Amino acid sequence: MNDSIPRDKVEALRAKLDREAEASGYHLNPDVSFTMDLAEGLLVNEERFGYRSCPCRLATGDPESDLDIVCPCDYRDPDLTEYGACYCALYVSREVLDGKKELTPVPERRPPEGERGRPSSTGDRTSPGRVGSDVPVWRCRVCGYLCARGEAPEDCPICKASKERFEKFWE
Repeated sequence: MNDSIPRDKVEALRAKLDREAEASGYHLNPDVSFTMDLAEGLLVNEERFGYRSCPCRLATGDPESDLDIVCPCDYRDPDLTEYGACYCALYVSREVLDGKKELTPVPERRPPEGERGRPSSTGDRTSPGRVGSDVPVWRCRVCGYLCARGEAPEDCPICKASKERFEKFWE
């Protein structure tokens, strides 16, 4: 552990990330030691840059340039859908959480500097500043919750209904 970040602060962030993930239909990696290291990296980057950029990527220190890698990064959802985990494996799918799928390396989706814009639902880039109009909107048939993302969430953050209870509301 980094001596400059108190352990209780790292533990508090990890617990907060876990609560927020579960409340939003996401899951943190069940390896607590691993997630503690990532939480510490987020806090180190926050001290260094003023924002919590992904500890597994090189941040520039320019908030505008790094906006796509502020945790949770823009690539989390497509990575979870395709690989069962995000690039740094802080977030994992229900299959990984339940031990039904093993973690595998996730290739970097972030394009080289100079080619960055906003990601689409498939992780492809669109023009800078464009709001992803190609992202479908999903509706929970149980409670009516709406979300815009590439795939329906694994669990509804409101009523906890499973992914199967979502329908495409708008595309």
